[in-house]
Amino acid sequence: MNEHESVVDLRLDRAHSSRIYDYFLGGKTNFLADRMAAGSVLGVFPAALVAARINREFMHRTTRVLAASGMRQFLDIGTGIPTAPNLHDVAQGIAPDARVVYTDNDPIVLAHAAALLRSTPEGRTAYVQADVHDPAGILTAPQLLDTLDLGRPVALSLNALMHFVPDDGADRAHEIVECLKAALPSGSTLAMSHATPDFSPEAMGKIIKIYGEAGTRLQFRSRPAFLRFFDGWELLEPGVTLSHQWRPDHPEDATHVTDAEAACYAGVARKP
Repeated sequence: MNEHESVVDLRLDRAHSSRIYDYFLGGKTNFLADRMAAGSVLGVFPAALVAARINREFMHRTTRVLAASGMRQFLDIGTGIPTAPNLHDVAQGIAPDARVVYTDNDPIVLAHAAALLRSTPEGRTAYVQADVHDPAGILTAPQLLDTLDLGRPVALSLNALMHFVPDDGADRAHEIVECLKAALPSGSTLAMSHATPDFSPEAMGKIIKIYGEAGTRLQFRSRPAFLRFFDGWELLEPGVTLSHQWRPDHPEDATHVTDAEAACYAGVARKP
């Protein structure tokens, strides 16, 4: 190691939200602290595995719908540990020339980012190590500006992310999303999912406590608070739903879990 290199502390002795989610999705990039926290969550919310997987499927469906509708630029904030198929696999499977920028703040995602950079020859992917708390930093990152044209429509993806941004009395989450929305031109879209306490408040309260003890703060939001993230944009049909009910691939997919098991709102909107 030369004097210009530095060691990244992955803090594997502490649970991290992206590695807990990786565990729920059946991945292998998680460690004892993550599995212990995941076990605690499952103890109070046994449907966590189902909720994580149907949320992931929501991302697949929205990406397919948007790529098929002509979107060619995608910005995925809060990417998480790569889990095939990743967003670019889905988008470029429909539009090989699609361009995708991923961002996350977990250094272990950076360690696995090569899986996110396997673009088609016609398209392009890039990775930005960044935090959603600094939206301006994301929007001005050289990797993003080299990959996306912010003068053309961008499909912004905020899947299961903003519940990791507590407001602390200042409406921070909505301000961050408004900053991102303002930077994108007409025709851009926002695909978003967000955990809610509306159907199982006691279990959701216990999950907030478990994550808090692991060092990660959460704020689950009601349906009206989730709707506000789309202010000024036009919701695509069927509007705000539970994550498994947004344009399911098969009719039975919309009924195979209860609202309390899904515990996550979802929606897609377009900028006029």
